[in-house]
Amino acid sequence: MANTEIGMTDGSGSGYNHILLAHGGGGKLTFELIQGVVEKLGNPWLAPLRDSAVIKFEGTDISLAFTTDSYVVKPIFFPGGDIGRLSVSGTINDLVSVGATPKFISLSLIIEEGFPLNALERIIESIKAVANETGIAVVTGDIKVVERGKADEIFINTSGIGIFHFPFSPSVMIGDKVIVTGYIGDHGIAVLLARENLGIEVNVKSDVAPLNWVLELLEKNGLEFHCLKDPTRGGLGGALVEIAQSFGIGIVIEEAHIPVRKEVKAVCEILGLDILNVANEGKLIIITPDYVAEEVLARIKEHPAGKDAALIGEVVKEPEGKVLINTVIGSKRIVDMPYGEELPRIC
Repeated sequence: MANTEIGMTDGSGSGYNHILLAHGGGGKLTFELIQGVVEKLGNPWLAPLRDSAVIKFEGTDISLAFTTDSYVVKPIFFPGGDIGRLSVSGTINDLVSVGATPKFISLSLIIEEGFPLNALERIIESIKAVANETGIAVVTGDIKVVERGKADEIFINTSGIGIFHFPFSPSVMIGDKVIVTGYIGDHGIAVLLARENLGIEVNVKSDVAPLNWVLELLEKNGLEFHCLKDPTRGGLGGALVEIAQSFGIGIVIEEAHIPVRKEVKAVCEILGLDILNVANEGKLIIITPDYVAEEVLARIKEHPAGKDAALIGEVVKEPEGKVLINTVIGSKRIVDMPYGEELPRIC
């Protein structure tokens, strides 16, 4: 029987009785913490632990997706985006990840006393730009102000509601192909370089962007897909391990096929970071049947935001719940979910 103390699961061995920054990193400690919450609050909508809850209304044909997320990124403005664009895009992408078309967003702001009004206006303009770009409306929200020193500038919570145009239930199968919609690691490295004075001068921008275009493209062309996942905290590696463990399958990826900018790769090598664990905020993993994978890839690459997409691997029977990578030097290694996070406050 599992220990129901939040963050402590039977056999976890973590032994912590207080929260660490690593608990928010999207890795093993986050998973243990969430499992503790689920044991306390468990219900059929929460239990699947998807990016969004899928809610079906009994006695009707109505079903919707509902998600919520909080954003505490530091710094709040970074190359390629800001906390406003990040918050709305992230919630849109969580709805897309369960196959739902995003429709409505809520916006709640927790603002520290002394925060500049012109910075707030800039953030709201970013949110407005995403809403205009996607046609997804911000329909409700809240503002709270806390005393100076009681927060870190501004925190944002967004929730989202999406609808389903067709029934969708993730079901990964042996032989499926794994596609990623573009370069990985841009967001994590952009935020890292904006935050820390590391003396590394490279031009890297965050990839933060809404991904509703991917779902629209797949639906419009009648292209079958089995699973969608945005590799945010924990990176591409963490997301793939989560998929493998959820479905009890193995995944093999090819290092040579993974799209990485040379600048991002260079920074990772200098700092000793594993690019597979670096966060993304505008990329989607698509797991699709073998027979349609090339067409899915071709369609994605036709879109300006997907021109660097790549087919990076496939689903295999074994090792169950594991991800393996064939490296460029001809070896194999296990891709593990990060323990915590190489960089906190990433989203």
